Amino acid sequence: MQITEDIRHVGVNDHQVDLFEGQFEVPLGMAYNSYAVLDDQIAVFDTVDAAFGDEWLGNVEKALGGREPDYLVVQHMEPDHSANIAKFMERYPRARIVSGAKAFAMMKGFFGTDWEERRIVVGEGDTLSTGRHVFAFVEAPMVHWPEVIVTYDTTDKVLFSADGFGKFGANDVEDPEGWDCEARRYYFGIVGKFGAPVQALLKKAAGLDIKIICPLHGPVLDTAEAIGHAISQYDTWSSYRVESPGIAVAYTSVYGHTKEAVLRFADMLKARGCPKVALADLARDDMHETIEDAFRYGTLVLATTTYNGGIFPFMRTFIDNLLERSYQNRKIAFIENGSWAPTAARVMRRMFENSKGITFAENTVRIMSALSEDSEKELAALAEELCP
Repeated sequence: MQITEDIRHVGVNDHQVDLFEGQFEVPLGMAYNSYAVLDDQIAVFDTVDAAFGDEWLGNVEKALGGREPDYLVVQHMEPDHSANIAKFMERYPRARIVSGAKAFAMMKGFFGTDWEERRIVVGEGDTLSTGRHVFAFVEAPMVHWPEVIVTYDTTDKVLFSADGFGKFGANDVEDPEGWDCEARRYYFGIVGKFGAPVQALLKKAAGLDIKIICPLHGPVLDTAEAIGHAISQYDTWSSYRVESPGIAVAYTSVYGHTKEAVLRFADMLKARGCPKVALADLARDDMHETIEDAFRYGTLVLATTTYNGGIFPFMRTFIDNLLERSYQNRKIAFIENGSWAPTAARVMRRMFENSKGITFAENTVRIMSALSEDSEKELAALAEELCP
């Protein structure tokens, strides 16, 4: 794919992956993007996943049209982008690697060598000229590994953004939901913990005239509208602001009584005109989509049974996932169930005690085994509080 007069996409699409990073369902596959800049000297940006090394090298060879690359720019050492460095260096023995000092240390760990005689170490503010193009390097630590750099092509105004502005899904499949949904799930699943570093990178990017964004996953963003929207969304996500009005309700249920209460509660919210109720069974639905919803909306309702004196395991895992991603600036409400000594609400509340900007609903619903007239009234009071 031609991106500009000199820049080619040479990445691959993965429809074999079952779980990305061993945990994320990717029903539309995954794209591992790589780019070649054809100038007086040729620079290739990043490699791809190990399973696609031969396909990727074939794409590079075809794009180069018989020429050999001069540089391999390594922006991120996560193996889905770095796995084929050694293959590339063996195939093109005159090429040099351009990357940051921390990345070269990681290369030693992954490959047993850091190609000391063939490396060019760059950092914040350094540049590389390939002739017509001048590349400026920007350090982006913890977006989302400590070695990450992004690269700005000052000639074509292209930002090679590493994992930033990426999304789940292969590039040869149209996403019926557009960019936002899988970009949001990708962001909060993978980058969500690192809001402050993303904010720092956005401040640096604000000083650049960006015409195209070339991420390592997902589609190239090549219109002012798409770029502006993606940057706006990243600003919202990385500052942990509420994106959309609505309530996310996440529950676990052993014998169906908690589920019955949650469905009744959802009906109450909808009857009161709540703009969106996102309901999820944590044992059966994609938990990472539920994490996405928890960050998207301003209110989260957690409903679970008391289990072994604590909370049901899927709920504990869900809350741990939120805490790992610095969940903050939201309202949380609790619905607990217990047949003799309910403790779930207290346990869940305690888990959030060190989270920033969390407010708790005044009403907490307690169910003793099954929904009753009293617990129905408590559900109605909570619905009124959350959706007045």
